[in-house]
Amino acid sequence: MDKLDEREPATRNPLAAAPALAVQFFLIPLTVVAVTVTVYVGFRSLLSDERSPSDYLTEIRNGGSDRRWPAAYELSRLMSNPKVRQDKTLAAGLIKAFEESKGDPDVRRYLALAIGRLDPPLPPDALAGLTQALDDADSQTRISVIWALGSSGDEAVVPRLIPLYQAQDADPGIRKMVVYALGALPGDTQVATLRAALEDETADVRWNAAVALARHGRSEGASVLHQMLDRAYVERTVKREVRQDSDQDPIADVMISGIRAGAALKDASLKPAIEALSQQDRSMKVRQAAFEALKVMG
Repeated sequence: MDKLDEREPATRNPLAAAPALAVQFFLIPLTVVAVTVTVYVGFRSLLSDERSPSDYLTEIRNGGSDRRWPAAYELSRLMSNPKVRQDKTLAAGLIKAFEESKGDPDVRRYLALAIGRLDPPLPPDALAGLTQALDDADSQTRISVIWALGSSGDEAVVPRLIPLYQAQDADPGIRKMVVYALGALPGDTQVATLRAALEDETADVRWNAAVALARHGRSEGASVLHQMLDRAYVERTVKREVRQDSDQDPIADVMISGIRAGAALKDASLKPAIEALSQQDRSMKVRQAAFEALKVMG
């Protein structure tokens, strides 16, 4: 997955007037990241040649089963490049390929990510196709589709996403992504759902809810943000190991998300904790984020 980091140009952000620090503080929904990252090394060598997005679309629509999903992955990766997104002819091909991919979840989930990276507003047929895919049988596909709808900037999709959080059988990955998407979308219709998510049994969901509310300028999640700034608490809660051979530090990522959310709110009650992190935390990334947040808070 990924986002999927969060991480798009300013034109994609419905709250473009917010400080640059404040618009990038969402936790990456880890399920999407897992989908995209864990398989990358295995097939990267299969697609080492430099091909255009149109070439990948042709591979997706006409290639064999062992080539289609790697091509879809590569295309979703290329779509993060603003220069690639400037090709307005890609949208129609992506939407058509997504429609044709029913029954092929490996292809479908990556095409959803690619569509979500199109510059908003998304074409009506893209929104319609993604909305229909919310009922897809594959949960990973649904997660990618929810992310794409959250990236659309279209407030009209909010009523379609809210029931996905409220469903009794919603798994944590779905709930986490729904909360992320609701926070990324404009409007106030979703505020009640985000408040409810502050009490979710899954920590990642609570954290995303607090950050989402902060992004909407609301401080109801301040107590959860305090927890995110507590390294001891986060270390007890986050079960993923920090890899010494990589730059990935999930504990620091949670804390940085809380720091940036606090900076966006300019909540005075969070400032002492952020000041302490800027001076004492063991992670230089956390300390730097706290230092930058203090400049925003004044």
